[in-house]
Amino acid sequence: MTNALLEDLKWRGLIYQQTDESGIENVLNKEQVTLYCGADPTADSLHIGHLLPFLTLRRFQEHGHRPLVLIGGGTGMIGDPSGKSEERVLQTEEQVELNVQGISEQMHKIFEFGTDKGAKLVNNKDWLSQISLIDFLRDYGKHVGVNYMLGKDSIQSRLEFGISFTEFTYTILQAIDFGHLNNTYNCKVQVGGSDQWGNITSGIELMRRMYGQTEAYGLTIPLVVKSDGKKFGKSEGGSVWLDAKKTSPYEFYQFWINTTDDDVIKFLKYFTFLEKEEIEALEKSLNEAPHLREAQKALAENVTRFIHGQAALDDSIRISKALFAGDLQSLSATELKAGFKDVPQVELSNETTNIVEAIVETGISSSKRQAREDVNNGAIYINGIRQQDVKYELTGDDRIENEFTIIRRGKKKYFMVNYK
Repeated sequence: MTNALLEDLKWRGLIYQQTDESGIENVLNKEQVTLYCGADPTADSLHIGHLLPFLTLRRFQEHGHRPLVLIGGGTGMIGDPSGKSEERVLQTEEQVELNVQGISEQMHKIFEFGTDKGAKLVNNKDWLSQISLIDFLRDYGKHVGVNYMLGKDSIQSRLEFGISFTEFTYTILQAIDFGHLNNTYNCKVQVGGSDQWGNITSGIELMRRMYGQTEAYGLTIPLVVKSDGKKFGKSEGGSVWLDAKKTSPYEFYQFWINTTDDDVIKFLKYFTFLEKEEIEALEKSLNEAPHLREAQKALAENVTRFIHGQAALDDSIRISKALFAGDLQSLSATELKAGFKDVPQVELSNETTNIVEAIVETGISSSKRQAREDVNNGAIYINGIRQQDVKYELTGDDRIENEFTIIRRGKKKYFMVNYK
């Protein structure tokens, strides 16, 4: 009997590896399964590069299974060597705890908590911190062969340049997690990114050696790769964070709406909960009328709404429309800062007020002659309003909320003018 959830995951391209394909299908068909996915608190927020495993775990919840969401307050003190070419800088216990709090809050946006069948948040510090060094070596280390560890890609890739014993033991700690969750919550499946395959299989192997035949499975999802080969999850300003203070909902929305035609259908399958028929209709629109960007709009709206809520999505769309129309007057200083975060920042002395002198001092125009031409030709806009008077004087009224002025030259060249 085929499983509807697994069929959907396969259609979306979300299954990369399975430890036992038929075993996973059988257990999903016969019972409500408890499964888990984890993240180490390396920062006080997740970024969108972390999203896919947890969204995949949420799909299991949508089909009646129970997610355990693990925050690695313990393993975060050590650092996962997977996918890293050099040793991580160890964080203080206080910083890790702050990071745990930040990420825990974000998990409530992704999962439904609070019911008997709802998701449960767990922190591996609660059990790892109770294991003494002697217990670690006797109860766990005895069951893990060094040759077995050296065969792991995450270890092998670091041997040439060196790996500390601290990071060498990380795989064992994560293996302990799977065993603990299996014993405590009857957790049978671990979900993770493809870089977690070695850690997942280590957990299953440790359980087999310690407890005998234990029903436990692993499933990984593919690494998200953009069609141009560039790393997913980065914008010009750096990582795209889930924390609205680090990446505003408007910037978050813009990241998704700027998805290329080559990537948008794949990302709709990965990151939204739209049904197959809806995504296929969007794919048809993309092929027949790509200029309408219906697929990109659907992607941006669905992901932004899911992470930040309807009100933040409405604001993001409103800001986008105002900026596209050049209607800067309708936006607040905070909204304009978000919208113009990546435009050139220039400085103007308080003494300079004439428009020609101002755009020369800030480098917006290359010379006074060019500046006068630009103004006369209607190429200069002050806060969205065209200014063609070379004698125009900038005043406090031109400072948005007394902070800055937005000057545009030509159709698309914007500058944020700050005052010395």
